[in-house]
Amino acid sequence: NKVECIFCRIIAGEIPAIKVLDEDLVLAFMDINPSSQGHLLVVPKQHAENIFEISEGDLGAVTSAVRRCAKAAKEALKAEGVTILQLNGRASDQIVPHLHVHIMPRWENDGLSVSQWEMKPGNMEEIKDIARKVQEHLS
Repeated sequence: NKVECIFCRIIAGEIPAIKVLDEDLVLAFMDINPSSQGHLLVVPKQHAENIFEISEGDLGAVTSAVRRCAKAAKEALKAEGVTILQLNGRASDQIVPHLHVHIMPRWENDGLSVSQWEMKPGNMEEIKDIARKVQEHLS
């Protein structure tokens, strides 16, 4: 619901935000609960709950803004790397139901762990079967 969406309210100017980039289709602003120094969010101005609802045009604008903001944050903060994270749905830990991309500047041994899942060899037949199922759903 756009009326209740905190990001829509930020876009409308009803809630203050520390803006980094404000364009026709996209807004980028600092995360007030940062996971790293320089953590910022990029959102489409048109409400879309997730990647499945956003228009191709808005997604392109978001992607372009993410790339530019990530580069700018990395350079400004002399970061050694950047984590870019986008979640879709409750099961993926998406909290705000408005598509948003996290940009988190990173440094060696910064203590932030967002990519530490267990890597173990999978069943190749199962992996091939899943790939076939996904291919069937590509349009």
